Amino acid sequence: MSEATGTYTLLGADGRPYRSTVEGRWGGHHGSKIYGRLDCPSALRAVARGGYAQHRVFFADEATAVAAGFRPCGACCRDRYRKWKTARENG
Repeated sequence: MSEATGTYTLLGADGRPYRSTVEGRWGGHHGSKIYGRLDCPSALRAVARGGYAQHRVFFADEATAVAAGFRPCGACCRDRYRKWKTARENG
């Protein structure tokens, strides 16, 4: 959140950042194009190790993350990840 403006920077379905007064409900990694829950143990470990935070992005909802070209996290979104992987393999 930007303390000066009281807004959050989220990514839209087009992959471009925009300002929102509502915080994101899903997080992602810009480089790997993976999205997941904000409490994802894998993402939290990566943030704690450092370096990850500079590539962290946020989404208003899951549909926006998918539309922006991100795939589900295999750690915190296992069912979604399996469906994504199966579709990709059969696709």
